[in-house]
Amino acid sequence: MSIFPAKGVWWNEPVEKSEVLWVSIAFLWAMIMFFMMPYWHFAGEQNLSNEAYKISPDAFVEKTENFAAKYTVREDAATGIPVVAPPAGSDVYIFGRTFEWWPMLELEQDKSYRFHISSADYMHGFSLLPENINLQIIPDYEMVLTITPTSSGEFSIVCNEFCGIGHHNMVGKIFVK
Repeated sequence: MSIFPAKGVWWNEPVEKSEVLWVSIAFLWAMIMFFMMPYWHFAGEQNLSNEAYKISPDAFVEKTENFAAKYTVREDAATGIPVVAPPAGSDVYIFGRTFEWWPMLELEQDKSYRFHISSADYMHGFSLLPENINLQIIPDYEMVLTITPTSSGEFSIVCNEFCGIGHHNMVGKIFVK
C-alpha cells in the first residue's frame, strides 16, 4: 500500500476529519492572536505608542548636549556622567554610545515627559528595568515616546542588543523622586 495518491494529484484526495479539525483549530488560534494584538496595545497598555524620525547621529548628540547643559544638576560620582533634571512636561534627550547611556536623568513621579532616544554609533537596546519598556535604538533614527513615571526610585537602562566588548557595562540610570 502506497502513501502517495494513485494519480499523483494530492489536492484532489479527500482530507481526513482529524486534519480538518487541527487546521481549523490552528486557523482559529491565529485569528484570536491577530485580533488580540491591537487589544493588548490599546486596552492592555502592553506597547508604547511611539514615533520615529530620521536624524543624523551628530545632530542628535548636539541636541542632547544642549539639553544636558541647560538642565544639569550634578555629576554622577561613579561615572562622571551628568545627571539632568528637566522640568515636568518637557522634552528629554538621551542617547546610547559605546558603552554608555548619556546623560542620566532625574524625573518627578506622576509627571509626563516626552523622551527622545537615539544612538550615536551602533544599534543599541533601550530596556528600562524593572519596567517593561524595551525599544530597539538605531543610529539615524530618533525614537520619541511619552513616559509618566508612576513610582519613585532608581531605574536602570540596560542595552539588550550586543554592541561590542563592553556591552555588559552599558547601563544608564533614571532617578525618579
